[in-house]
Amino acid sequence: MITVPRRYAAAVSTRSPLLRDAALALALALVAFVPPLATHGTRLGELPHRSLDALAVAAALAQSLPLALRRRWPAATLAMVVAGFAVQELRGYATFASLGLLIAIYSAAAHQHRLRRWTAGVATAGYLALSIGLHVAGSANRVADYVVFYLCMAAAWLLGAYVRALRSAEEVRRRVEADAARADERARIARELHDVVAHHVTAMVVQANAAQFLPPHSARESLTAIKETGKKALCDLRDLLGVLDPAREARRDRLPGLTELPLLIEQTRAAGQPVSLIEQGRAPVALGAGRELTAYRVVQEALTNALKYAAGRPTVVHLGYRPSGVDISVSTAPSQGPDSADPVGGRTDRSGHRSGEPIGGSGRGLTGLRERVELFGGSLSAGPDGHGGFTVAAHLPAGEAA
Repeated sequence: MITVPRRYAAAVSTRSPLLRDAALALALALVAFVPPLATHGTRLGELPHRSLDALAVAAALAQSLPLALRRRWPAATLAMVVAGFAVQELRGYATFASLGLLIAIYSAAAHQHRLRRWTAGVATAGYLALSIGLHVAGSANRVADYVVFYLCMAAAWLLGAYVRALRSAEEVRRRVEADAARADERARIARELHDVVAHHVTAMVVQANAAQFLPPHSARESLTAIKETGKKALCDLRDLLGVLDPAREARRDRLPGLTELPLLIEQTRAAGQPVSLIEQGRAPVALGAGRELTAYRVVQEALTNALKYAAGRPTVVHLGYRPSGVDISVSTAPSQGPDSADPVGGRTDRSGHRSGEPIGGSGRGLTGLRERVELFGGSLSAGPDGHGGFTVAAHLPAGEAA
């Protein structure tokens, strides 16, 4: 397989329109002097035919060679071609190079970025002046003949304008798609950062709040737990940045899955939340890495919310494996006494001291999780269980392993 250096390929891609236009201009210039076509071309005024001379050659070249720059300088190209065409018609020459006029008109409509109406107006005025000049020179053509030729030029202009409109619409479509892709990427990064950071930071805040009311030896244990939680948060952030950074090879083997749930539960217990794990059935072989990560995030977000709003209440994580997928539920028990969370998220110990201020949330976690679960064809619900507790439940269908 032959490979082309990227820089060379980009240069060829950029210059290829110019090369094609140069080839078109050269071909038209050569064809204009081929014996069978040298005397065949547009004769707008039907003036007496003149044999080719140096001025005829100059007029033919003026109508063909400028087309090499028809994309870069379309208005200037049109001006030179019109000048050559006017000389040809007023002198009575007839060459195939007159085809360049329609090409130049099309190019001005398709590639002129500014003053397109001004260009069309000047070209129309020039054509009117040429028509008058031909009439003064003795042309027998009627007004209708000039109108028909003008309509041909107008058709070339409209075709160029149509192509320009199509190109502009395609650019807008690509821009909208790029903006949507960037928005999706920002949302994905925000969800990942929320999932990684929120749980660990919440655990650290809960532990720090509790440490204020603990004896010194217990406070040291709490500070040690905070340190370990912070180290785990940094580790998870490094793994996440490794996945999000396209310049580095993604370490997808480091992304958490169902096998990391016991460690997550232990960390939540260390933050002071009593959590138990119940598993039923066998994990589907084809659950897939993406679905495992989503299942992990569901449990992580539910435990984070339990730490925020139901600190100290017994929490049960239930995983039910079926051939068709996995059912996840995280249930928090209702408040049963003074040593529990109050309705706004704070926690009161048995002595009546508040162990911390309410931990607010952005509301982004469950919304992002629902979108992520639905992306895999699953469903997620969250709300009171009717007995004073709160339950987050999700179903993820099995899929191809990734």
